[in-house]
Amino acid sequence: MTSLKIAVIGGGSSYTPELIEGIILRYEQLPVTELALVDVESGREKVEIIAGLTRRMLKHKGLEHVQVSVHFTLDAAIRGANFVLTQLRVGQLAARAQDERLGLKYHLLGQETTGVGGFAKALRTIPVILEVARKVEELAPDAFILNFTNPAGIVTEAVSRYSKAKIIGLCNVPINMQHMIGKMLNADEATLNLRFAGLNHMVWIHKVMQDRKDVTAEVIEMLCDGNALSMNNIKELPWPADFLRALKAIPCPYHRYFWLTPAMLADEIEAATSKGTRAEQVMQVEQELFALYADPNLDQKPEQLSFRGGAYYSEVAVELINAIHNNLGKEMVVNTRNNGAIHGLDDDAVVETNSIIDAQGARPLTFGPLPPAMNGLTQQVKAFERLTIEAAVHGCRDSALLALVTNPLVGNVTDAQALLAEVLTLNRQWLPQFN
Repeated sequence: MTSLKIAVIGGGSSYTPELIEGIILRYEQLPVTELALVDVESGREKVEIIAGLTRRMLKHKGLEHVQVSVHFTLDAAIRGANFVLTQLRVGQLAARAQDERLGLKYHLLGQETTGVGGFAKALRTIPVILEVARKVEELAPDAFILNFTNPAGIVTEAVSRYSKAKIIGLCNVPINMQHMIGKMLNADEATLNLRFAGLNHMVWIHKVMQDRKDVTAEVIEMLCDGNALSMNNIKELPWPADFLRALKAIPCPYHRYFWLTPAMLADEIEAATSKGTRAEQVMQVEQELFALYADPNLDQKPEQLSFRGGAYYSEVAVELINAIHNNLGKEMVVNTRNNGAIHGLDDDAVVETNSIIDAQGARPLTFGPLPPAMNGLTQQVKAFERLTIEAAVHGCRDSALLALVTNPLVGNVTDAQALLAEVLTLNRQWLPQFN
């Protein structure tokens, strides 16, 4: 049998059982021979627990012949891999909590992908992800990196621009939105086609087709009437009806950080005071999850994982692997090089949009120009992303400062200067190039 090896960088993540379940469910299409779980030494206990649960889940389905290996360095795990999945968190959840508290200190959103948290996380992550990419170039040059690491758009673009490794970014937001709209319409999702275009965690649905009929206006009216597209990790605030009607499109849940900023900030401050920041809440969830995972009688993904966030991660990740491995030519929403799909953005800018996925990778479908209100925000956020990448790759303080000034959730020089000084101080163990 031809080998099919999947390496998971960040294999000790609490998300991993979601991925394993997806692989098991699609084993006939994806006869995996080896799962290589990689983590840092400090995460040894967690990755060993995940490996044990993985073996039990496979055995439960009669797939105990699939090899599960654990690694604390990259070489053996990546060598010969067909797919390298990246779901790593440099500094783990403690660093995320630190980022969130730092934002709130300045009365700013610290959210881990859109605010100062996204900036700090990108600085910590990009050097590590580029090292993974270099190993893939050397040891598995035909492999695809499938990146789930946040901030996914920035991280994917850094690899795309600064390595020769093949990479596609993926996110569970579009598939969550699709499922929620399917439920709103009481529709078989096979009859739906949603047109996405934007950036990661800043993407819009521009058109909803049901059985080849345009029902976008109907969905917008349902949202105006109180229906919501919500996610576990984002406060469900309603959009003003006149705004949605004017926009003529469906914003993703993360747009609330940009367009409902005062209310989202007030919610973060209240939550941080009463029950902890999102990272602090997740730490508690993860403690409970790993206690479950360690149970030698557990041989399937526990229901409690749904409280962690990341719903449908396995669905989108495994569908992407399937589409590449079996050359399906399937339409999916991924993060990939723009290559002219969204007019007005550089070809090498990574965007989130409908793409055709086959053995060659992702080919984005042409969208055209974004409407002015969306284009203005997109251009500003993309400028922030590209400056952040330059700062991380070159250890450039000037680019880092300009990135924070450009970020719509920071936006002023005084805060940006103070924030940058604290980000570099708090993260000095991961950012030696800035010292």
